[in-house]
Amino acid sequence: MFSGIIEEFATVVAIKKDRENIDFTLKCSFTDELSIDQSVAHNGVCLTVVKIENGTYTVTAMKETLDRSNLGQLKVGDKVNVERSMLMNGRLDGHIVQGHVDQTATCIAMDDADGSTYFTFRYDFSKEMASHGYFTVDKGSVTVNGVSLTVCRPTENSFQVAIIPYTFEHTNFQDIRVGTVVNIEFDILGKYIARLQQLSIQ
Repeated sequence: MFSGIIEEFATVVAIKKDRENIDFTLKCSFTDELSIDQSVAHNGVCLTVVKIENGTYTVTAMKETLDRSNLGQLKVGDKVNVERSMLMNGRLDGHIVQGHVDQTATCIAMDDADGSTYFTFRYDFSKEMASHGYFTVDKGSVTVNGVSLTVCRPTENSFQVAIIPYTFEHTNFQDIRVGTVVNIEFDILGKYIARLQQLSIQ
């Protein structure tokens, strides 16, 4: 379980393909605090630490994860937003994030907001997926590359988020351009409500 409050970004230092899986080796400031089997969110994807050595750690992404996320597009040197699992004795500053990316979206616009920046993302929409809670609502929550954000101006297949300078400087939003593919996780509360409605109809 995560909150969507990014701790920092890790740098990809090695990528190794193993059949349908990919092993990513990364480096960040808290590498020495990690342990084998620990969960860490990478651009919003929950992955398990499988190796730690020489100031780096390695996680493995399987085919299902690679198909649903932007991790397969990573290159050595890329910055990845990272967050360790949430402590249960603190404040929930973001929203409930599972680390289970639903799909990707593409940045289609960036607009100046007099100090902040509006990013607009478009995603593949289907009525069937929407009936399962895969949609955004105005002032609702969405996770973009692991960052907990508030939705603005949602349409059937797009939404905007406003990024303040601090978030821009401390996450890989600084690398997003028009055309960049990002990971999105829709709000789990919306999914549960959609499921309850389905069950009440049956």
